[in-house]
Amino acid sequence: MIYSFTCIICPLGCVIEIEMENGKIKEVRGNKCPRGKEWAIEELLSPKRIVITVLPVEKSELPVVSVKTSQPVDVRKIPSLMKYLSELKLMAPIKIGDVVAEFEGVKIIATREAKKVK
Repeated sequence: MIYSFTCIICPLGCVIEIEMENGKIKEVRGNKCPRGKEWAIEELLSPKRIVITVLPVEKSELPVVSVKTSQPVDVRKIPSLMKYLSELKLMAPIKIGDVVAEFEGVKIIATREAKKVK
């Protein structure tokens, strides 16, 4: 079976094909650099994503604050992460860069300030 990816590592956007045979990688072709090859293999075998969302904030000028994971999360764990995050309510004040929660060792970091209302 052949899997095709458009590489996102650099602006070249190489079309990388990975040929699998009996559950093992037989050949990787189309990449113009080793970083693209590594990315495509990881994307096929263990895809990960940075998760960005908003969380509700109490006693704040804003109803929500944007957050993101400190590192990429395995895509199979994203539904569990989102369920966990859906149960959180933050309390103002919050500064950009604050760690507002943690999920399986991955920090959830505020990407927007939420000032406390007086």
